[in-house]
Amino acid sequence: MQEQPVIIVGAGPSGLATAACLKLQSIPYIILEREDCFASLWKKYAYDRLHLHLDKQFCVLPHMPFPDSYPRFISKEQFISYLDDYVSYFEISPLYRRCVVLAKFDEASKKWIVKARNLSSGEVEEFTGRFLAVASGETSNPYKPEIEGLNTFPGNVLHSTQFRNGKAFRDHNVLVVGSGNSGMEIALDLANHGAKTSIVVRSPVHILSKGMVYLGLILLKYIPVNMVDSLMVMLSKLVYGDLTKYGITRPKQGPFFMKVAYGKYPVFDVGTHNKIKSRKIQVLPAISSIRDNEVVFENGKTHSFDAIVLCTGFKRSTNIWLEGDDYLLNDDGIPKPSFPNHWKGKNGLYCVGLSRRGLYGASADAENIANDINSLL
Repeated sequence: MQEQPVIIVGAGPSGLATAACLKLQSIPYIILEREDCFASLWKKYAYDRLHLHLDKQFCVLPHMPFPDSYPRFISKEQFISYLDDYVSYFEISPLYRRCVVLAKFDEASKKWIVKARNLSSGEVEEFTGRFLAVASGETSNPYKPEIEGLNTFPGNVLHSTQFRNGKAFRDHNVLVVGSGNSGMEIALDLANHGAKTSIVVRSPVHILSKGMVYLGLILLKYIPVNMVDSLMVMLSKLVYGDLTKYGITRPKQGPFFMKVAYGKYPVFDVGTHNKIKSRKIQVLPAISSIRDNEVVFENGKTHSFDAIVLCTGFKRSTNIWLEGDDYLLNDDGIPKPSFPNHWKGKNGLYCVGLSRRGLYGASADAENIANDINSLL
C-alpha cells in the first residue's frame, strides 16, 4: 500500500496541470496512468494534422508559458514538445500502466482507497490518500456505436484514435461517421490525399472560423452569451452561406450555449467547407444499416465503401471504478454542479478537465484544486 495526501487519476494535460500546481505548493501526490506514457491521447491516438483549435493563450497550462516561437495555433508535435518540457520542469513522475479498478471513500479512516491493476505484473495495487482528483478526462474510452450489420462490413473499420493520415486511402471510397471537429478534419485529410470521401452529418452543426471563435471568447468576457451567439451565427451566415443544399443545417441554439450546455463544440473550419461545396466531400444522412460493403442511409439510398472511419467520440470511465459519489459526477462522468462550482465534490473528491471548457478550463480547475487542498492541509 502506498499513501500520499493526493491521488490523481490520469496523466493527460489535466492531470499534469494538477500535479504541477500541487508541486508548487509542496503538496505530495501520486499520479496513476493506465497507458505507458503521459498525454497518451496526443502521443499515441491523435491524427497527424491535428492542431489546437483555440489561440494558444487559451491552451497554456499553469505556470509555464508556450515558447515565444510557437504560432497562434499550435500543432500536435509542438504541443507534445511543450508537455515534455512541462513534465521535466515540474519533475512529474506518473506511475504508468496502472488501470484504476476501484476508488472509494473509507469512512473509518476518512481517506480514499484506490485500487489499480498493474498491467505489467497483473497484480492489484492499493493506494490511499486524503484527496482524490479525477483527471481521466472527457476522452477516456473510444465510443463505437452499434450499427446494424457493421460486423458484416468486409473493409477496414477504424475509430478516429486509430487514424493517422489519408495516404493509405487514395482512390478508396471512405465513409467518415461523425461531423464533429475530428470527423470534419479527417474527412478533409482523406480528400486531400485523393480518397473519395463521404461524411455522415446526422445533426445540425455550427461552422465557425478560428477567428470567429477567438472573437467570441474575447467578447464573452464583456457581454452575455446570447448576444455573442447571435453575432457568431450572423458571421457564419455571411462567410459560409446557406449549406442546406449540401446536407448541413444550423442548430437553433447558439454555438457557445451548446458547448457549455451539451459539450457540443462548433466545427472549426480548416478547409472542409470548401471541399463540401466543391462536392469533393459528399454529405450523407444517418446510417440505417450495413450489408457487406453496402451502407444504407435513412433517405433510402445505398452507397458502397471500402473503409469506414468512426469519429464518434468517447465515453468517460468513472462510472466503472468510482464508488460512493452521489454528488459530483453523473453516470456519464460529467459534473453535476454547474460552473464555476463543478470541480469540487465531497470528502476530498475533485475533478479536473471536465468543465467542457478545454485546456483553459482544466488549467483553472487545477489551480482551484491545489489552492483548496492547501487551505485544508
